[in-house]
Amino acid sequence: MSIVQTKEQSEDKQLDLTLRPKNLRDFIGQEKIKRNFEVFIGAAKKRGEPLEHILLHGPSGLGKTTLAHIVACELKANIKVTSGPAIERVGDLGAILTSLEDGGILFIDEIHRLNKLIEEVLYPAMEDYVLDIIIGKGPSAKTLRLNLPRFTLIGATTRIGLLSSPLLSRFGVSQHLGFYTLSDIKSILKRSARILKMEIDEAAMEAISSRSRFTPRVANRLLKRVRDYAEMKSDGKINKKNSEEALKMLEIDALGLETTDRMILEIIINKFSGGPVGLQTLSAASQEDRETISDVYEPFLLQLGLLDRTGRGRVATKAAYEHLGIKWPGQDGLI
Repeated sequence: MSIVQTKEQSEDKQLDLTLRPKNLRDFIGQEKIKRNFEVFIGAAKKRGEPLEHILLHGPSGLGKTTLAHIVACELKANIKVTSGPAIERVGDLGAILTSLEDGGILFIDEIHRLNKLIEEVLYPAMEDYVLDIIIGKGPSAKTLRLNLPRFTLIGATTRIGLLSSPLLSRFGVSQHLGFYTLSDIKSILKRSARILKMEIDEAAMEAISSRSRFTPRVANRLLKRVRDYAEMKSDGKINKKNSEEALKMLEIDALGLETTDRMILEIIINKFSGGPVGLQTLSAASQEDRETISDVYEPFLLQLGLLDRTGRGRVATKAAYEHLGIKWPGQDGLI
């Protein structure tokens, strides 16, 4: 698995638990969302009502799960965590909903992957706090209605476009998490290094943050790998020299691109004359899954201005040619 893969990996779970902030005050970045949540949470507490259902959307690794846990902590509520693919049957959803406490939080990651039957059962649960269970089949079928505790559903998705309109309309709050600034990433690294009791200088933090893909999860993972290198190759103190050596060993360049990022750009440039090229064709040529390209690599390449997405497909920009050291065709007046 790629070191800069933004999706959660098994090694991230313990690290995330160790570094996860417990309240909005300690959460770094996403300032607009933090201000909004302070208002929403404060108002819900004042009225003694459950918080409105919340949808968090944006690329992987930006803190959607962390924010869900923070909301639960701020409300002093219990939280149950699941994912869209894990809820396979109506009974699975029913068991989760009936086990919630009044004012509890249900967090569903990858909510865009819920099947339509589960969605339909979820609608009355979100609107009226009731669960409709159909008993039997055909003309003799009966509907049993169960009252549910008043709960808040927090859904997270990297692909908001795949959510159905009826499900989207039932979220009272929708918040988009964007990429972090380098300043925020540096602050996150400082906090992580302090918690993990690492010795790291300012130049090393600059080197790691500049290659973090503007993503906290990637930044913390790189910090861990650089620490491993520093412990094995020097005295354990992280400085500019050993951090850059570690990042070079990991084949992560100055912009934070790794091997697959560069391969995608090189395929577009060398095999398809810079594009446009469709996602399906790009997936076949690179032997990378379509979802992985569109959800993991493409957002970062777009953010850096190395890739353009057009109606006809993906196009490598002049900046991509320059970064890879490939002659830009426009120099010869060809385009």
